[in-house]
Amino acid sequence: MSLTIRPYYRPSPMARMMDRWFEEALAPLSERFSEDTLSLPMDVQATERGYTVSASVPGLKAEDLTIEVLGNTVSIRGEVKSEPATETDGDWLVRERTYGKFARTFRLPAELDSEKVEASLEAGILTVRLPKAESARPKAISIKVK
Repeated sequence: MSLTIRPYYRPSPMARMMDRWFEEALAPLSERFSEDTLSLPMDVQATERGYTVSASVPGLKAEDLTIEVLGNTVSIRGEVKSEPATETDGDWLVRERTYGKFARTFRLPAELDSEKVEASLEAGILTVRLPKAESARPKAISIKVK
């Protein structure tokens, strides 16, 4: 699944739902029908210097997550492990929490400086700071008067 960020575009909830349906419909069958693939809700904020990605990963530790950056493409992967059942446990009455692997890959509008990427995890929120490559940052050009 890929995501293209469009500045100043804020889709309505219905548009987001329809986008997700189309993404799922066009995904390879292995991704579409895999029961062990979870979604990764996230926010992406853009500045002149780079991007900040905030993703909800409640209950996960840093070692449960993998982040990869190549060019302008970012991949975040992880796994929510289920609690092992014991013989002394009773029968489940309600079991709504989901377990399994998740992955999210998306593209950003500008090339990234992968050497300067920083990630932190606090209170179930993964924050990834992705600085733009120098070549992708705007530069002021002075005009010479003759």
